[in-house]
Amino acid sequence: QVQLVESGGGLVQSGGSLRLSCAASGRTSSGYAMGWFRQAPGKEREFVAAISWSGGRTYAADSMKARFTISRDNAKNTVYLQMNSLKPEDTAVYYCALRNGYSTYGLNERGSYNYWGQGTQVTVSS
Repeated sequence: QVQLVESGGGLVQSGGSLRLSCAASGRTSSGYAMGWFRQAPGKEREFVAAISWSGGRTYAADSMKARFTISRDNAKNTVYLQMNSLKPEDTAVYYCALRNGYSTYGLNERGSYNYWGQGTQVTVSS
């Protein structure tokens, strides 16, 4: 079993920044991709960003790629999401997810992930 624990969420003013972290532990496979998704009240969970095992390939939703950056530190089994220029519409619960293997196909699809964290709340005030 794999556990994912997110941290770094909180309350920030519009235009501010936050860095989310997600630490993986347990029986991770030899290689795995990581992703971030978010879910606002009354809305479906949506893709934010994803990163390949090596970190050489990253993906982000079009509406966020100019402001959000995903990265990872495999020595720490941790993935990060740097969020800049935050807007009130970024308010949501942010979830990290892990998908076993080296493939980068479909990393924007929530159904392709094997494990999910509990989520961390991000609230952006106007």
